[in-house]
Amino acid sequence: MERVLDIYKRVLNPEYPVVCMDESPKQLISETKVPILASPGRPAIYDYEYRRCGVCNIFLACEPLAGKRMVKITERRKKSDWAHFIEDIARKYKSARKIILVIDNLNTHTPGSLYETFQPEKAKELWDRFEFIYTPKHGSWLNMAEIELNVINGQCLNRRIDDIRTIKRESLAWQKHRNNKGARVNWQFTASDARIKLKRLYPSNED
Repeated sequence: MERVLDIYKRVLNPEYPVVCMDESPKQLISETKVPILASPGRPAIYDYEYRRCGVCNIFLACEPLAGKRMVKITERRKKSDWAHFIEDIARKYKSARKIILVIDNLNTHTPGSLYETFQPEKAKELWDRFEFIYTPKHGSWLNMAEIELNVINGQCLNRRIDDIRTIKRESLAWQKHRNNKGARVNWQFTASDARIKLKRLYPSNED
C-alpha cells in the first residue's frame, strides 16, 4: 500500500508517466416495454422489467497528473483482451522510457498473458516497457482508475443499454469530453494518513 502511495507523490514526468489501469464488467440490458418519455411536469417512466443481453467489459487507463484517460470496450475480459489493451497503452506512451502502471492482482494481469497472446520477442518488449505496481489484496480502492470507472458509469452508462456499439460510441465521447476538460483526481490519502487511519494493518511493537 505504501509503495502505491509513494508513487502517487511523484510529479508529472512524461518520460516516466504514472498510469492507473482497471477494468469492470457492464451488463447489456434492454427494455421489455417502450418507456414513456418525460413531459412538462412529469418524469420519464420505465417499466421495472428488463431483458439481459449479455455482458461486455470496460478497460480504462488514466494518467491522473495529466488529466488524461483512455477507454476500450471489449466483448470479453480474457487474457488476450488485457494483453492488447496493454499494447494500446504502450503505443499511446511510445516516447516514454518506462510506464509506471498501477494495477490490481487479477489473475489475467501477468506476464503470462502477454506471452500467450504475442510472440515471445514482442511479449518481452511490451513487458519491459512497464514497471508494474500492484495494489495489495483487497486494496483496489488504491487504484485511481477505479474512481474513473465510477465516473464513467455515473455520467455516461447509468441506464439500460443493450448494444455494445452504443457503449463504445458513448464511452469514446465521454473520454474525449473529459480529456478536453483535463479532469483530474484530487488524491489526498498519504502513507502518513494510512498509519493513523489504518493502524490495525500495521504490526504492533507493544509488549
